Amino acid sequence: MSRVTSELPDRLLAALRAGTPALLLTVNDDGFANAAHTWAAAPDSRRIRFGADHGSVSLANLQREERASLQIMAAGNLAYLVKGAARTLKERIAAAPFRIALIEMAVSEVKDQSWPGVTVAPLAYEWPDDKREAMLAMEQAVYTELRES
Repeated sequence: MSRVTSELPDRLLAALRAGTPALLLTVNDDGFANAAHTWAAAPDSRRIRFGADHGSVSLANLQREERASLQIMAAGNLAYLVKGAARTLKERIAAAPFRIALIEMAVSEVKDQSWPGVTVAPLAYEWPDDKREAMLAMEQAVYTELRES
């Protein structure tokens, strides 16, 4: 049975304070869903910050609809769908090597999608061996900027 709240539960907040990859879900102008991978971090239990690439369908959808959902599959068997109103906080995340806007979601609904007895694998980026160290450092810098902006 899924549980719904209006704030991030402590375990999810802990994962988002550290930063985690997430799946950004928006609605296209034709009414169909759009999905994109992103980074997400939370400064508190009522807000999540994430990125949306400039020129992407996701950013266009966010600018038009001003709402989003984030699917979070994180370590510790966390499986959550978070919904809320979204707005651009900064035009560019400085720590990212490409143009990505910093978006803030005001959390309105958090749905625990875990199943008893079932373990989920965390969503994670796999970096090429020759770029791994640099990309992990950049990723941590992005999480810091998301939390502290």
